[in-house]
Amino acid sequence: MSTTAELLKGAAELFPDEVVTSAHVRHFELPAGAGRFALITLDNGFDHTKPTTFGPQSLANLNTAIDQVEAEAANGEITGVGITGKPFIFAVGADLKGVELLKKHDEALAIGKGGHDVFKRLSSLAVPTFAYYNGAAMGGGVEVGLHCTYRTVSKALPAFSLPEVFLGLVPGWGGCAILPNLIGAEKAVSVIIENSLNQNRQLKGKQVFELGIADALFEGADFLEQSLIWTASVLNGTTTVERPEVDRGEAWDQAVAKGRFVADSKVHGAAPAAYRALDIIEAAKDGDLQKGFDAEDQALADLIMGGELRSGIYAFNLVQKRGKRPAGAPDKSLARPVTKVGVVGAGLMASQLALLFLRRLEVPVVLTDIDQERVDKGVGYVHAEIEKLLGKGRINQDKANRLKGLVSGVLDKAAGFADADFVIEAVFEEMSVKQKVFAEVEAVAPAHAILATNTSSLSVSEMASKLKHPERVVGFHFFNPVAILPLLEIVRGEQTDDASLATAFGVAKKLKKTAVLTKDAPAFVVNRILTRFMGEIQNVIDEGTPVETAEKAIEPLGLPMSPLVLLELVGPAIGLHVSKTLNRSFPERFTVSPNLKAVVEAGKRGFYVYSAENDFKPELDPEVAALLKQGDSVLTEEQVRDRVLDAVAQEIGLMLDEGVVAEAQDIDLCLITGAGWPFHLGGITPYLDREGVSERVNGKRFLAQGVASVPA
Repeated sequence: MSTTAELLKGAAELFPDEVVTSAHVRHFELPAGAGRFALITLDNGFDHTKPTTFGPQSLANLNTAIDQVEAEAANGEITGVGITGKPFIFAVGADLKGVELLKKHDEALAIGKGGHDVFKRLSSLAVPTFAYYNGAAMGGGVEVGLHCTYRTVSKALPAFSLPEVFLGLVPGWGGCAILPNLIGAEKAVSVIIENSLNQNRQLKGKQVFELGIADALFEGADFLEQSLIWTASVLNGTTTVERPEVDRGEAWDQAVAKGRFVADSKVHGAAPAAYRALDIIEAAKDGDLQKGFDAEDQALADLIMGGELRSGIYAFNLVQKRGKRPAGAPDKSLARPVTKVGVVGAGLMASQLALLFLRRLEVPVVLTDIDQERVDKGVGYVHAEIEKLLGKGRINQDKANRLKGLVSGVLDKAAGFADADFVIEAVFEEMSVKQKVFAEVEAVAPAHAILATNTSSLSVSEMASKLKHPERVVGFHFFNPVAILPLLEIVRGEQTDDASLATAFGVAKKLKKTAVLTKDAPAFVVNRILTRFMGEIQNVIDEGTPVETAEKAIEPLGLPMSPLVLLELVGPAIGLHVSKTLNRSFPERFTVSPNLKAVVEAGKRGFYVYSAENDFKPELDPEVAALLKQGDSVLTEEQVRDRVLDAVAQEIGLMLDEGVVAEAQDIDLCLITGAGWPFHLGGITPYLDREGVSERVNGKRFLAQGVASVPA
């Protein structure tokens, strides 16, 4: 049987590039005569921008520190042991770069076992142990604290979570077993399952305390000092920590059932991690922690060797790394400053854009439209949204007044845009309308001003073709709702110069958007793929497959909503418009559905109706059913799925051949951040690779083996 030290030594050899966390032990006398105390500080030697993680060597260092304090505790030299982190960071869990390198099940098992073996020693020392959550704590960082006897948390702590299910893992170093036994199954399911599947929602310090994860809450400024005073009071008996009794009856079973319902609604059975975590929580009802730890080890090893985790890590790296350093963006030193923004249009999209530019850039923003009533409505929308932020305490009165003062509306473009550095149009999606708008703006805006278009499918080059200076026109395509979806497709027209493009990327960064550079090709990235995807669904319905079968066929992808519910969100008229645009460019692959046309002409908002009698579940609208003209070719769910995925794989292959984006990674980044494509799939290309669709359609994988998959 390997010792913990041997396990970790073997794992460390597989991962020579680990950013190693040290575990420093220092001693001091506690106040109020509470005795000599040992404090372990986790620190990787970098500032807070490189958070502390646990790779195999880091775990070995913590193990060595525990060797020392264990001996001191056994000899009566100390009265307690604490563990804390460097400034702003407690610890953010396992080093995922190391996890990616694992190729064998027993290597993965060693990582789970190694973490457990080290952390659980904190609960078996001869003296009480204390975790001081001073800063960001995630995953294994949370779990190391759960093994301690007591915990305190800082009010300033910005982010606390068990994000493993979000990535395709389970909290595997004690989280699934200890947390429900500490705070009850209902709260544990909320933290482990619900928060993870809600785009990795984070807890703040106060919530950590209110949930009962921490026993005391202190201000950030003197957090460690107050924690140590409190520790002394616990050790000398003046403070008694009371924890409510955990309900191990029906409430536990109901919590697990609720967790399964949440998992079903989010991933539709398409990703195993949430279900594995729930199995462990369910089994933890009897309080047997070691049994829970063994189950965590097995689940961790199985999931590390599965495609979902690799896809989850791949997606995480896309958003955190590639999304922050866009492929193909010009040198940022070429970017020009933006001190005033013009918005052409004052409808809902234009008003959302005005609000975003105003909040993020905090520069004057001026809207124009064709009549005063529309202009006033646009400015009114922005003012109302600022009032909402004030009401929620997100901004103070001074900031609200300042922001309101920065937004204005005028009818005369010359008056509004004469000193604007960046003008974006969000008018009707018609080429002649957009060309006319740009000609008017070019005549009055300064020579250096960027002219941006929020078009979703029209040619940026054609839009700029009649201007004197087409080099300053750039596509700047947002996704609705603008405040929520992070993606911004930045489109380089044939004439767009590097300075204009660099300025566009600079603005995108200030707007806190994930910018992806795309070629000026029909419908760019997201709309082209979604239109091909939706088009194939509509084709099979038109040919005779029942609507319900066509919709159900896509469930194994675990998408956030079904295709026809998505169409309702986008709007059937917009869906029809984009399909017409793409049909003109690629008539052999993109169809215009006569049934969709009929639905739009009938003024229907979608295919479904919702009623209280049916729990507001989507039901085919009888009026839409009467409009549908279908053939007699009926496909099975599997046939529908194959056909849809084949079409998408073909389209992505063609887009990469055309150079619409730099690499397949950019396609995935676009779909994750612009269309809510599931993180656990890694976007679309890893899924197509995993299911064998890429090779069936294109004769090759989109991504090399080992990228979003287990290394060969």
